[in-house]
Amino acid sequence: MINAILFKLRTGAPWRDLPERYGPWKTAHERLRKWTADGTWEKILAEAVVKDDAVGEVEWILSVDSTVVRAHQHAAGARKKGGATPRSRPSQWTAKGLGGPGED
Repeated sequence: MINAILFKLRTGAPWRDLPERYGPWKTAHERLRKWTADGTWEKILAEAVVKDDAVGEVEWILSVDSTVVRAHQHAAGARKKGGATPRSRPSQWTAKGLGGPGED
């Protein structure tokens, strides 16, 4: 069951794509949920650290990613406050005497 959970967490695959050799995916998902809620994972980690630290085999490797990608407001289709501004000059169809629609 632990291998099934670790496979899912390592690959990021959906639960339904869990290989059959690990058993039903619903069982693995439910076990992960229960063990997370009742603190079983913390107990397993604490026991592993104590045993490995006694042998001198604990090596912590941390990776922190604080990447921030900012997009310009126009990239998201945001409008400026107040909405769109009117055009500065009338189009050729609205100017008088230019032979637009409705003029004879």
